[in-house]
Amino acid sequence: MSEPTATGTSSLDAARQRLDLASPREIAGLAHLELVARGVVEGFLIGLHESPRRGFSAEFAENRSYNRGDDLRYLDWKVYARTDRLFVKQFEEETNLRAYLLLDVSQSMGWVSAPDRFPTKLEYARLLAASLSLLLTQQGDATGLIAFDDAIRGHIRPRSTRRHWRRLLAELTGLEPSGKTDAGSAIKDLSGRLQRRGMVVLISDLLVEPETTRTALRYLRHRGHEVILFHILDPGELELPAAGEAIFFDPETGEELGANSAALRKQYREAVQGAIAGWRRDALRAGADYALLTTDTPLGLALRQFLRKRARLA
Repeated sequence: MSEPTATGTSSLDAARQRLDLASPREIAGLAHLELVARGVVEGFLIGLHESPRRGFSAEFAENRSYNRGDDLRYLDWKVYARTDRLFVKQFEEETNLRAYLLLDVSQSMGWVSAPDRFPTKLEYARLLAASLSLLLTQQGDATGLIAFDDAIRGHIRPRSTRRHWRRLLAELTGLEPSGKTDAGSAIKDLSGRLQRRGMVVLISDLLVEPETTRTALRYLRHRGHEVILFHILDPGELELPAAGEAIFFDPETGEELGANSAALRKQYREAVQGAIAGWRRDALRAGADYALLTTDTPLGLALRQFLRKRARLA
């Protein structure tokens, strides 16, 4: 992995303490994924530790407040779920969770509406996956990765060492958008690899065949696996531009369609919101967690939603 450039190092030092709150476009441009992921997770944990304390009682008196550098394997996740604060309990055995990050690398993930304002969906997903995997590794949890489009493009089996995490980062760094999306087949492939219960984190723009994907997710839940869906969208996908005549391009098929965007704005908005509501509803019905993340959302907000799920498994 290449060393950070002077410019990248300077930018990283300037924002290091709270990269979890920084603009995803700014940190996606930094050269060193490992340093960026460390900065995001470090800032996120500092933010949790410094958040206002509310609603504590005497039953937590034996727990020590988390200090920077503490072993995350000994965090009391049940206390966090109730109080939104990090505490360390000593001499507690690690959970040994096995987690798989299921990352969509199809052609549509390479799209961006405004390159000067947002990262591509894949750049955002890469940052999220790197930060999540570090958080899991620091907790002593084994983390694996499957990258997919209409086939499996990369597979790393779960491990919990720092060396393994760097291998996972190298895989993430080399991923490029290509092909169409077939999340259902990737999930079925993954279900055959999971030998015991674990967690599956699907990171995708969900431009997929809905019923096949939903059936596969329900199957994972039926097998006892915890499932989290991170639905990644570019802000430009939520609303059509106000301009008149426009050409709409499908990055996965290459098809183009001319239309008047102003006339379609209302119908488009309703269709998008309906699709989002449908994914959220079906995830809840299946017992999975769902979170919509636009590519301008600070990564700390995504990590907070993930930790709430992780806390319920402790």
